[in-house]
Amino acid sequence: MALCRRKPCAASQFELLRRSRGPAPAPLIGAPMSAAAAAAPSSSWLARLIGGPRAGWVGRTPRCSPRRFESTVAEKLPRFASGNLTMDFPGGKVAFTPKMSFISESPEERAHCYRVLDEDGQPLVHGSFVQVSEQVAVRMYSEMVTLQTMDNIFYEAQRQGRISFYVTSIGEEAINIASAAALTFDDLVFPQYREPGVLLWRGFTLQEFANQCFGNRDDYGKGRQMPVHYGSNKLNYFTVSSTIATQIPHAVGAAYSLKMDEKDACAVTYFGDGGTSEGDFHAAINFAAVREAPVIFICRNNGWAISTPTADQFRSDGIVVRGPAYGVRSIRVDGNDALAMYSSVRAAREMAIGEQRPILIEALTYRAGHHSTSDDSTKYRPANEIEWWRTARDPVSRLRKWIESNGWWSDEAESELRSNVRKQLLHAIQVAERVEKPPVSDLFTDVYDLPPSNLREQEMLLRETIKRYPQDYPGEVPV
Repeated sequence: MALCRRKPCAASQFELLRRSRGPAPAPLIGAPMSAAAAAAPSSSWLARLIGGPRAGWVGRTPRCSPRRFESTVAEKLPRFASGNLTMDFPGGKVAFTPKMSFISESPEERAHCYRVLDEDGQPLVHGSFVQVSEQVAVRMYSEMVTLQTMDNIFYEAQRQGRISFYVTSIGEEAINIASAAALTFDDLVFPQYREPGVLLWRGFTLQEFANQCFGNRDDYGKGRQMPVHYGSNKLNYFTVSSTIATQIPHAVGAAYSLKMDEKDACAVTYFGDGGTSEGDFHAAINFAAVREAPVIFICRNNGWAISTPTADQFRSDGIVVRGPAYGVRSIRVDGNDALAMYSSVRAAREMAIGEQRPILIEALTYRAGHHSTSDDSTKYRPANEIEWWRTARDPVSRLRKWIESNGWWSDEAESELRSNVRKQLLHAIQVAERVEKPPVSDLFTDVYDLPPSNLREQEMLLRETIKRYPQDYPGEVPV
């Protein structure tokens, strides 16, 4: 791929300020498209979906956009009646004004939230969304039910002392499954710890989930990770890390690699509202904007960063307004609406790859479960509030009402699905419990080709300690 280079600049900045700009630069992304470009079949469906003046954004830009490599030249234009001047500055022309005016700290109106289905599962009038086939819709619902059932059973398994830890996705099933359905398997996923549904959609089996949570010999992480810290090389799902927001810059780096290799894929990263309070988020989204990396940022704004409400985290209008501040196209979506999530992620993927740009999606939802099995959220929020979100705004029930209204689902199918999923999960847990644990030696492998002396010494000391105090170590772990 040809490299994009900055234009040489022989003159000083002061000399450039006195010169005229010369030929007008090429129009920016937001400019109207030509008739030929507008008729391109690859993006016509997206243009119809987003509609309005933004439809002109849909197109394909070069992998290495020249607009970022133009020299910055200030231009003195003819004076207007008010005596204003306009200067060509990075990002576009800036008009001067004699009046001092501060930009308001808050908009007059909050950013709107894109929705397709109301709480009764009925499409809104004049709504625009990507049509979903019966096969895809039924599978989406089935996987959401599976995720919900898995959360309930594994949560109870932790309470019984059978696993050490668990994190549920209750209330956020639509974000998990619908977003995964809108992606392809070539897209790289960088999750937080509340997106097992993405892995479920890609084919991770219930037995594989159970093996990881029980940390047995068949666990791909060899028992070295906490439960729910899943990962799969085969399914392009990078291993979960508990450290908040570290996956966001990783996703941007991977997306930039996909761009340089001219791959027809993007990177997708998930994080919560609390993650946007970390510096990693700001560094990553700025890097993605400057390098025009094909990455989709999906923020699950569920109102709580463990016990910290959003009101104690930021004063901005949620997360969506941060995108334009960094030059990133953004949208706010009803995270409890599976069709809205599916449509927005499909559109975001088309733009990210077709135009080589980052996209930010803020999915408004509610964490209807505790933060984890180590948390009791009734200590910092009302129990009746949690129950209301579990029932009145349950994303699973909403999608069920829609597929039932289409004649694609019935009470019989519902009973059969829930019964089968429960049986499969209980069987997977029983199998996972019987599989032996990884040996102690696995603690020291997979990092170095040949273990260095300090690791060999640590392994020797550990074995001596286990031999001296066997009662303090689990007997089922092979030494």
